[in-house]
Amino acid sequence: MACVLLFSRLLPFSHRLTRTSICLLSLLLSYLCYCALFPADTIMHKSGDPTPSCQRVLADGAKRRLQKSLSCVLPLDERASSVEASRLKSDQKSSLTLHIVRNDTPSPPIGSLKFGNKKLPNAIIVGVKKGGTRAVLEFIRIHPDVRAAGTETHFFDRNYDRGLEWYRGLMPRTLESQITMEKTPSYFVTKETPHRISTMSRNTKLIVVVRDPVTRAISDYTQTLSKTPDLPSFQELAFRNQCLGIVDTSWNAIRIGLYALHLENWLRYFPLAQIHFVSGERLITDPAGELARVQDFLGLKRIVTDKHFYFNRTKGFPCLKKPESSGSPRCLGKSKGRTHVQIDRDAIEQLRDFYRPYNVKFYEMVGHDFKWE
Repeated sequence: MACVLLFSRLLPFSHRLTRTSICLLSLLLSYLCYCALFPADTIMHKSGDPTPSCQRVLADGAKRRLQKSLSCVLPLDERASSVEASRLKSDQKSSLTLHIVRNDTPSPPIGSLKFGNKKLPNAIIVGVKKGGTRAVLEFIRIHPDVRAAGTETHFFDRNYDRGLEWYRGLMPRTLESQITMEKTPSYFVTKETPHRISTMSRNTKLIVVVRDPVTRAISDYTQTLSKTPDLPSFQELAFRNQCLGIVDTSWNAIRIGLYALHLENWLRYFPLAQIHFVSGERLITDPAGELARVQDFLGLKRIVTDKHFYFNRTKGFPCLKKPESSGSPRCLGKSKGRTHVQIDRDAIEQLRDFYRPYNVKFYEMVGHDFKWE
């Protein structure tokens, strides 16, 4: 309306203007009218609706921040009063369903993220005590596809009433491609354990580290003596009547070495192919060779090799070579590699005579001669 009135006022003087001047004047008047009818902020809002842009930014990635979230809905005039801004913020929350991440919200550190899941073990080192189970566990844990519980869980012999979920909670987190393991040497000689493990999973792979039963019994006694100095002598515990050569099989150190009897119980629930036997003697003289067979049994690529070991003459058994990030090699604890108590030679021969038929039967059952004579 204002443009029409202005043009009517200028019309009487139009005869004094040239045709070019009239054209320029018309253009100027048209521009002024356009500006009056369409303010600049309205033009900019209509030319690019900010709402889709905001939605797109948020949809592309939840971790991206909107530095000026109010620009999505407010006019370009940033000098609006704080009251007006608060009101518009409230309107924005009620009208939009977008969830804008605040700039002061910290992202979780990458190191704190937990990868993998806790799974029941695929393989268990079930025995035997003082056979070399800790060494096998520490050596196989070098493999990147193996994760193992650090301590003996004693689930199947002492804590079975706690349930499988309690047991699962003791396991490390593993990826889908990794194997979960644990070791508790007393499982091999516990009558209920084979049935309980088969109830959990009949596909569980079992590892048994065996050793000359006479040497194993002496090692067992040496460890107990270090904790109980007033322990009776080895001969007193091992024999009911040493003169007659009657061995006391109720003593746990003797009973554990009856491998054939214990294995019969396991074979009621698991096929022999699902049980792997590690030689405790060869584990000392050829750790890489024994670990190669363990890796084959577990279906793993042979990554743990002789380059990972060196023989520690002080301890008398192999240790792991130090990794590049460590300042010292990794050997087993002070409780490993103790000097054995000296036992009378006659007592040792009597025990060998006692174990001989059990050893022969064990060799026949597993199809391997461990040469413990």
